[in-house]
Amino acid sequence: MDRGAEDQPPAGAPAEITLVLPDGQTVRVRLHERRETRGPHPWRYRIGVPAWVATRAGVEAAEYGVWVTADQLQPIEGIDLSRVPTHRLPPELPPPCPSGWLVLPDPERRGGTVVHEAGCRQAGGGGVELGVMEALDALMRPGARACHDCDAAAALKPALELGTGYV
Repeated sequence: MDRGAEDQPPAGAPAEITLVLPDGQTVRVRLHERRETRGPHPWRYRIGVPAWVATRAGVEAAEYGVWVTADQLQPIEGIDLSRVPTHRLPPELPPPCPSGWLVLPDPERRGGTVVHEAGCRQAGGGGVELGVMEALDALMRPGARACHDCDAAAALKPALELGTGYV
């Protein structure tokens, strides 16, 4: 067995680091975790600052936990920080797909309308987002049609056909 591996702290273990106080003094603290964030400081560090607490039995050593930025810390030469838990942000997710439908005037037929999926490029913005039942009602009106550039025709027309023949 590799003797050097036994000397390593376990994964997820805190490591010592130096906290630089506003007046320039330094304090040796424990780095418990690093967390990637959005904003002006891309990383936050949760540290434990040594403290003393008065109890009935006397005074006991304690640790005060606080989050700081990278500007407030200095690594200590020879201390391995690679085992400190590191939490990265998840990758940016694409914006959610619209879940509604839009009814807009038909540019090809005067007085007609076109039902689009809310995210359809042909819709060109505007209109009021509708639910499925309202979109089906709009398609049943004279002069209405479903857009074939998005899923409106594929999704809504079969639902209209299910209702034919019923009173």
